[in-house]
Amino acid sequence: MAAFKEIVTKAVIGKGKKYFKNSYTITTEATPTTVLGCWVINHKFNGYKTGDRIGVDGSYDVNIWYSYEGDSKTTVVNKKIEYNDIFNLKAKDKQGITGDTDIIVRTLKQPNCTKVNIQEDGSIEFDIEKELGVELVGEKKMKIEVAEEEEPWEEIEDDIDENILKEIDDSVDTDYVKDTNTDSQKNETYSNE
Repeated sequence: MAAFKEIVTKAVIGKGKKYFKNSYTITTEATPTTVLGCWVINHKFNGYKTGDRIGVDGSYDVNIWYSYEGDSKTTVVNKKIEYNDIFNLKAKDKQGITGDTDIIVRTLKQPNCTKVNIQEDGSIEFDIEKELGVELVGEKKMKIEVAEEEEPWEEIEDDIDENILKEIDDSVDTDYVKDTNTDSQKNETYSNE
């Protein structure tokens, strides 16, 4: 008959992902003629619990390379974007949850510039998309089955049988030492003469 024990372990009790697409505008010193490139770097974020929801504060830098004065000169303009995103993530099973919970945030799709346009007023409008995944980790109480009896020890036998032992005995040469005088005794005899 099996017995049950309760243990407390860390487990993922809630998990979700969310896609974001946001538009931003940046002004430049010179009126842009052509946008030559846009890249996003330095993405940092931190998750926290706010009531029944999960919040993520983060930031990244957007660098836009553009030409001006009739495509004769180029420069880069940058902008730091800060965001606060909220997830309505609920625990799958609130029963048996004890203690504090931890928030794990992952970038499933890094922030990326998908569209860039030069506006009539000379500003640059761009779209950034990203996808974040959030996991809620908490202490979960679980019941596990415990065997009351220890498993029996298995007898381990050597692989040597009587045929192998007989073969070893037959291969021993009992007449191996035929001469009773050793080499050192022979050398002593010659040196005394």
